[in-house]
Amino acid sequence: MNTLEAPEWLPSFAIPFFTLSYPTPPPAVPDSFPNSKYYSTGLLDGCLIITIIAVFAILRDVARVYIMEPFAHWKLTRDLRLKHAKAVGRANGKANGHSSPSKTNGVANGNGHAAPQEFVITKAEARHLHRSVIRFAEQGWSFIYYTAQWSFGSYVHYNLPTTMLNPVEVWHGYPHIPLAGPLKFYYLTETAFYLHQFLILNAEARRKDHWQMMTHHVITVILMIGSYSYNYTRIGCLIMLLMDLSDVFLPLAKMFRYLSMSLACDVMSACFMLSWFVTRHALFLLVIKSTYFDALRIIPEAWDPTTGHYITKEVILGFNIMLIALQILQLMWFSIIVRVAWKIINGQGAQDERSDSEGDVDDSSPERESKKER
Repeated sequence: MNTLEAPEWLPSFAIPFFTLSYPTPPPAVPDSFPNSKYYSTGLLDGCLIITIIAVFAILRDVARVYIMEPFAHWKLTRDLRLKHAKAVGRANGKANGHSSPSKTNGVANGNGHAAPQEFVITKAEARHLHRSVIRFAEQGWSFIYYTAQWSFGSYVHYNLPTTMLNPVEVWHGYPHIPLAGPLKFYYLTETAFYLHQFLILNAEARRKDHWQMMTHHVITVILMIGSYSYNYTRIGCLIMLLMDLSDVFLPLAKMFRYLSMSLACDVMSACFMLSWFVTRHALFLLVIKSTYFDALRIIPEAWDPTTGHYITKEVILGFNIMLIALQILQLMWFSIIVRVAWKIINGQGAQDERSDSEGDVDDSSPERESKKER
């Protein structure tokens, strides 16, 4: 329990929920974060994860309800108003000089001029607007989180003696305990986010790949908790950094799509595809290779909880099985990405093929629904 860093007014039982637990003296010669406080790990870290999950839930609702939804509603309503005004202008241009007096003079104001037509949103347009606003807000929160978390992860990675192109470095100096404060906080926030995603996946409209996403999150959480408990935190930080980059571009591309900004959507989709291939396939395969070949080659095989040394053939095999399972899931999604890329090349525009089971925004466009109403 971290009583030294907790406010005096905070009850002792609440301290683990608001501070990093298990403070400990720093290593004699730290190879990272020389000016940071250091901490050990333990079960009380789960208390802070619970608090972070609650904070994420609050931040998500605040970002969606008070920032993203109002902006999307304003933008899309303005676009509808402009679209309606242009349509009226074209209709008036065609009718000018050709309409009979009975049709043009019957609707007029007191000055004898034609009264402007009132802007009215149809039911189809209202449904499409509502769905677009909700989807935009959901993706807006994802963009905010992944941008902030990837930036923080880059800071953590920059201060570690490891590089993306040479993952073997993550095994040098094992076991990596105690943990610097920024690294520990980074790990706990990532774990809390994916646990929070379990709730979100079941609260939002289900996509066709719902169970693949659930499987992905389950494997990811097991890997996070396992690597944290067995002191494989440096390989874990590298993997999380690789995974988060493409998740910055994907929600941004979807946000542009819901705003009907096709060109910006296609550009961000291209950035997403490139980042996905580089980080989740090329660089991630280097990580799997290092985990399989380098861990047992560099670190002596031993199971010694007193020193935090947890390296055995069985543990490394288990980690590799889960990493390979993640790669298989990512290859399945990459096949969808390739189909989207092909559509962009053929001028069809980017579209998420993992549509919601209730009907995606594009499947419920105003034009299509207006035809149904007729």
